Amino acid sequence: MLEIVVETENWERHVRVSAEELAGLVRRIGGEGDRFLVIQRVPDLPGVFAQVWHENGGDYSVEHREGTADRHFETTAGLDATIAALTGWARQDAGWDSGLAWSSLSTPPQPAVPPLDLPDADREQLEDRVRKALAGGYSSRVQLTELAEEYLVTEDSRPVSREQAAALVDRLWLERVAEQATWQGETDPERLTRAFTALEQAGITARENFTCCRTCGQDEIGGESAPGARGFVYFHSQCTDSAAAGHGLTLLYGGFDGSAETTTAVGDEVVAALAAAGLSTAWNRDPGRSITVTPLDWRRRLVG
Repeated sequence: MLEIVVETENWERHVRVSAEELAGLVRRIGGEGDRFLVIQRVPDLPGVFAQVWHENGGDYSVEHREGTADRHFETTAGLDATIAALTGWARQDAGWDSGLAWSSLSTPPQPAVPPLDLPDADREQLEDRVRKALAGGYSSRVQLTELAEEYLVTEDSRPVSREQAAALVDRLWLERVAEQATWQGETDPERLTRAFTALEQAGITARENFTCCRTCGQDEIGGESAPGARGFVYFHSQCTDSAAAGHGLTLLYGGFDGSAETTTAVGDEVVAALAAAGLSTAWNRDPGRSITVTPLDWRRRLVG
């Protein structure tokens, strides 16, 4: 798989696609409401992206930016050359951009962002909240920017602008990217994802970081289920925060028929899938008790 995220004009989001899937997405674009793709790396890096625009009957307009405004380039190409260029960019192949006539896409430099004018206690509180969300690992830079902008808002004050929030998030994001670069091998959250993927394939709807709380999760999980799904398992964002803080991960589960027997059977399958992925659990097979994944080293790699 390519370490990229592809977003489309019609709001689709494709994470870690294959080269063949990327080519298919490029071939697809051109019609009304589905004319462009934006591609970011995994993990997302500020100011680094590629994108392509196409309307039926014309060439493909391709851009890439490598961090700063003076490293933003554009070209036009046919379908095959566009697919080759974007695939090479995604793989970070040497010389991927050769053979195309790139020109600089000059954009005016952004004005300097004024430093945050916050009391030390407020600054520490804000940075701590963003770092906790980063440790959870599910938020994008856009979502974190919204969090940082709104976190200290009161009825009378908005002390952090959107630009200041984005600058703060980018700094803390890159700190976390550098930290995760030292991690070796598969992490516990990746084992969890592997177990959830296996459960989904076995007919149990499995969702990570799903909704804000148990009430919303129980109300909405049925809408996530595929035809024929027997049951579900999920954890909500408060569970994520607890896991990232080192307290283990609480899993909520059940059978779609509402019976204790099915709920217990789903719980057994969840525990077995987690064990197969190398994770330990605490659960007494009581259908009224949640499953806890513990011990757990929560190091979820950022996507963006």
